[in-house]
Amino acid sequence: MKIIMLGAPGAGKGTQAKMIADKYQIPHISTGDIFRANIKNGTELGKEAKKYMDAGQLVPDELTVKLLLDRVANEDCKNGYVLDGFPRTIPQAEVLENALTKLGEKVDYAIDVDVPDENIIRRMSGRRACVACGATYHIVYNPTKEEGICDRCGAALILRDDDKPETVIKRLDVYHAQTQPLIDFYSSRNVLRSVDGTQDLMKVFEDIVKILDASEA
Repeated sequence: MKIIMLGAPGAGKGTQAKMIADKYQIPHISTGDIFRANIKNGTELGKEAKKYMDAGQLVPDELTVKLLLDRVANEDCKNGYVLDGFPRTIPQAEVLENALTKLGEKVDYAIDVDVPDENIIRRMSGRRACVACGATYHIVYNPTKEEGICDRCGAALILRDDDKPETVIKRLDVYHAQTQPLIDFYSSRNVLRSVDGTQDLMKVFEDIVKILDASEA
């Protein structure tokens, strides 16, 4: 079962990807993790990727897909995997599709965790982080006992720049321009399935499990 997770930043797709991976005993794969592992291990592909990253450039799609295919060729991926954070654009999706086709494989599901922009802005701008120990909270969903103070270590909490409403809006604009078209791409392949990401986290997971279990039946 080869699954791609789609959804705007802050939609919760990463959390759902981890839960899917745990339930179905398949790897949760993010391109960031692949880059870091290859660079750390000094592989040829890792060295090539590092050149771009050190220069502050994006790693080209072809190289990213090579790294990805190298990862999914591992034994732990024989029953499938969950891709999180890739593809982000139509060209990336096309490169991935062509590479999988050559192997006689394809994406089985693209799961879109659908959350309206206003919900995401509210969700992310309510996050608070502890600068001392790294703990994270939310002023509505996971508040601290004392406002603005970390439960774990007593240090002050901050609203990270990434979570400020103006930054979130910019990230959403990029998502709608680059990544939203993937919804149509995978819909045209009849593999897109949408779930309502505004629901409780476990309810979203239940809906995804229903989709995946129906395919196994």
